[in-house]
Amino acid sequence: GETGFASWYGGYFHGRRTANGETYDIRKFTAAHKQLPFGTKVLVTNLENRQSVVVHINDRGPFKPARIIDLSPEAFKEIGYL
Repeated sequence: GETGFASWYGGYFHGRRTANGETYDIRKFTAAHKQLPFGTKVLVTNLENRQSVVVHINDRGPFKPARIIDLSPEAFKEIGYL
């Protein structure tokens, strides 16, 4: 497993193609990761409140330093943010 910071991405990318060819939907539980294979299911847990969500990897990123995964806004809400 990995421990680190998650972020979210949406808005501009909604309706565009992800790196694996899917159409990005901000309402689905998806995520971007730099190395995990597309289709991988990942359990993401907010260590502050212990809320978790399962997402599937369909894109590449994040491209901001110190972040390990970018979640869809819907997934980010599920763990207590936004």
